[in-house]
Amino acid sequence: MSGPPQPTRPVRLVPGARVAVVAPSGPVPEERLQAGLDVLRGWDLDPVVAPHVLDRHGTLHYLAGTDAHRAADLQSAWCDPSVDAVLCARGGYGAQRMADLLDWDAMREAGPKVFVGFSDITALHEAFATRLGLVTLHGPMAAGIDFVKNARAQDHLRATLFAPESVRVIASGGTPMVPGRARGVTLGGCLSLLAAELGGPHARPSARGGLLCLEDVGEEAYRVDRCLTQLLRAGWLDGVAGVLLGSWQDCEPYERLRPVLADRLGGLGVPVVEDFGFGHGEGALTIPFGVPAELDADAGTLALDRPALA
Repeated sequence: MSGPPQPTRPVRLVPGARVAVVAPSGPVPEERLQAGLDVLRGWDLDPVVAPHVLDRHGTLHYLAGTDAHRAADLQSAWCDPSVDAVLCARGGYGAQRMADLLDWDAMREAGPKVFVGFSDITALHEAFATRLGLVTLHGPMAAGIDFVKNARAQDHLRATLFAPESVRVIASGGTPMVPGRARGVTLGGCLSLLAAELGGPHARPSARGGLLCLEDVGEEAYRVDRCLTQLLRAGWLDGVAGVLLGSWQDCEPYERLRPVLADRLGGLGVPVVEDFGFGHGEGALTIPFGVPAELDADAGTLALDRPALA
């Protein structure tokens, strides 16, 4: 019996490729956006800024413009045949509010292209997986500090975009919380967003068969416990193949957070690797979602069966 179809890989970028920058979530600092555009131009890309990227919502200060405008920017960029990739400017909050306004049928007809983001963009990674069956990239965003200033983050994303075969083995230097090896398809993102997606229209039924990547920012230990407990109680973690833990930037000190992660995840009976170097931490690695891979928790490596992009 054959398994489910593998997600579609978008085509890698080449010099001169046109990339659209959108803001699905929070307000974007103009100075950092301009710095990010300079980085993209330095990569011989042709960046275009969606019309509402620098908008501010009239009453909800945490949103980059209205839900309708943020959705229109993403959909227009995705459906523009001259655009090869869509890069999110930043996270924050708001992707869930606009995801239901997207015309997923039209976006599916437009065909695959590269999509990059993390943090609040987790909600869109899930939607792109369930609605479009597409490989996406959990990586630095165009107006993010890492994207603008950190060489490791820049180099790993650039290699993934232009020469994905060169980063088929992601060596993080991570350490085993639960040793062992596991095979599965990569997925995940920001823990609190995955918990918030439960029961939503774009949520996958479970992480079964997956190598689940988890990270978060600014959360206290009991809130991390609550999110993991919610996923456990919902059965969402049943059958997960392995877990990769990224950064826990601005959360409680890790020596207080680690026992929570071990308590909630150690009973799954699968390999768990910590400090894998993706997420909100400095120098974050780009992790493709939707790619079959092997996790070696002892070695701290993730070996992709095929390059993230075709």
